[in-house]
Amino acid sequence: MTGLGRWAGLGLLLSVATAALAQGGSTTIYRDPGFRGPAVAVEQDNPDLMLRFQVFSIRVRSGESWELCPQPSFRGRCLTVDRTVPDLRRAYGWPGPLQSMRRLGGDDGWGGGSGSVGTSQSLRGMAAHYFPKPRTGRGGTEGQRVPACPQGPATASCASDNADIFCRNQGWTRSAYQLMETQGRGVYLADVLCVRAR
Repeated sequence: MTGLGRWAGLGLLLSVATAALAQGGSTTIYRDPGFRGPAVAVEQDNPDLMLRFQVFSIRVRSGESWELCPQPSFRGRCLTVDRTVPDLRRAYGWPGPLQSMRRLGGDDGWGGGSGSVGTSQSLRGMAAHYFPKPRTGRGGTEGQRVPACPQGPATASCASDNADIFCRNQGWTRSAYQLMETQGRGVYLADVLCVRAR
């Protein structure tokens, strides 16, 4: 397979994996407008996101409403969002800081969980392996969730380095893509795409 064909295949795998995640359902916040820059997937209320970047776009699971607050513990001038918004500043005048967020109304339908022991699924191809919720145990799908940054605050750079380590431990070369997901008080790796390419 040519280099271009391999990258096209990885792109297809990533789009299928991302579509699968969207159906399963987390809300993802992004540093930059247009769903670009570092991203964090959030599945449950979080009173202190401990983000080191401002947030300017959000993908919201269909049927969900979220309250976004600029201060911890759902304080400050909060914004309610019930749809995907590519530019929060343009749509709502959002200033950028986001330190807590929670789902509004209804049953969350996702169950609890804060990195507890369990299993998750993965999708393996010839040139890549996708892990929606990487875990420390056998095959990357059993045991504890993999922290985004084992020591210190969760940053995009630290998460990228830890995703590379996770992928190498699974027999791959590196991570081509990863997100951070907040559960309870922990920040974990999510949507890791391990590849053999350089």
